[in-house]
Amino acid sequence: MIQNPFRCFHMCPEIIQLAVMMYVRFPRSLCNVEDLLHERGIDICHETVSHWVDRFGSCFAHKIRKC
Repeated sequence: MIQNPFRCFHMCPEIIQLAVMMYVRFPRSLCNVEDLLHERGIDICHETVSHWVDRFGSCFAHKIRKC
């Protein structure tokens, strides 16, 4: 059985994916991503975005290449 990679995180997977994709896909700094998410009512720190990019960036990239 495949384990859920988001099981230890309190934020929903869609928000994690949005933050990672905003950072990787567009030329934005971590603070810019934090500000953009804050405008959408999502209050997280840029350090959290950095952690998510390190943890899930390659996983999302693999999914995109697969399609």
